[in-house]
Amino acid sequence: MRRARWISPWKDSLEKTSIYHCISRVVERRFAFGVEEKEKFRMFMRMYENFSGCRVLSYCLMSNHIHLLVEVPPKPEEGIADDVFLKRLSALYSEAFVADVALQIHEARHEGGLEGGNPERVEEIKGRFTHRMHDLSQFMKGLMQRFTQWFNGQHKRTGRLWEDRFKSVIVESGTAARVMAAYIDLNPVRAGMVEDPAEYRWSSYGEAVGGGPRGNGKKAREGLVRAMMSERDVGFDATMWKQASRQYRRLMGMALERKPSNAKIQRSTAIEESKEGRMSTHDRPHDESSLPELGMAKILRTRVRYFTDGAVIGSKSFVNEAFDAARERFSENRKDGARKMRGIGKGASGTLWSVRDLRVRV
Repeated sequence: MRRARWISPWKDSLEKTSIYHCISRVVERRFAFGVEEKEKFRMFMRMYENFSGCRVLSYCLMSNHIHLLVEVPPKPEEGIADDVFLKRLSALYSEAFVADVALQIHEARHEGGLEGGNPERVEEIKGRFTHRMHDLSQFMKGLMQRFTQWFNGQHKRTGRLWEDRFKSVIVESGTAARVMAAYIDLNPVRAGMVEDPAEYRWSSYGEAVGGGPRGNGKKAREGLVRAMMSERDVGFDATMWKQASRQYRRLMGMALERKPSNAKIQRSTAIEESKEGRMSTHDRPHDESSLPELGMAKILRTRVRYFTDGAVIGSKSFVNEAFDAARERFSENRKDGARKMRGIGKGASGTLWSVRDLRVRV
């Protein structure tokens, strides 16, 4: 039997968010995603976001694999209000289907003419759908199955599309989430497909800057604002995009500054930094200079296995907390969880830690 997926110990916490870096590859790693496939996958991704309550902070759709940075909020203690629940259903189901469910709920609410009706019946009706909400595995399962059905029909094929079940890494909000978001958006640059991450339209940054298929890019901007500012209690607030984008471009600019082909992002970063010099301290975005900049830049320029296979990524205390909550996954000889990153990951030493030791150059 395969081991159960490592789920964040804070999945039901109102104090800490649960963020995951999810990766899935096409079977045999064949290049299956063209323009139409990427656009369709993004459409399904947004649909399942609206249904499940999970939110994509950052993403990149490559030709044979996908990266998603997903935040999974806890289920509301008081349950999901009827109007919110029906709105979520409308993301996946037809208007007629949602109307029928709404009628069932209405009848249950007024059953027997009693005040409050039959709450158990209401929960039974909602429960047919809510078990798929606020759950990472259900979000990814629904999204990947829906896309596979469309892809197989479109290409007149049968069988599985994805190589295996998706990988996931638990990511701490704050520095780890910011670095992971930028790492994801820089995938096409590392692959030599574009010079500037803004030029790749099937990524969170490309959508945020270019506007996406509907010309606004609001969802992408909201996700990146959350990734950059979640530890400051900033939610999915697109009005904060200008401030967050300066910080994000500076972070990616650090990664690209040694490349001769990065003139665009260097210029935009320099312009924004000159503007910041005229900003008040209150308005100035969170300063990334507290990070070991050159080391982080090296990490973002290179493929780092810790970001896909490290299981838990974050500060030393964060990784140790996750380790303690899943102590049974390790031998009795293991005393603590946090491990220093080695090899390319050494640039994050003292800032980011992993729960797994990974062999260097493998």
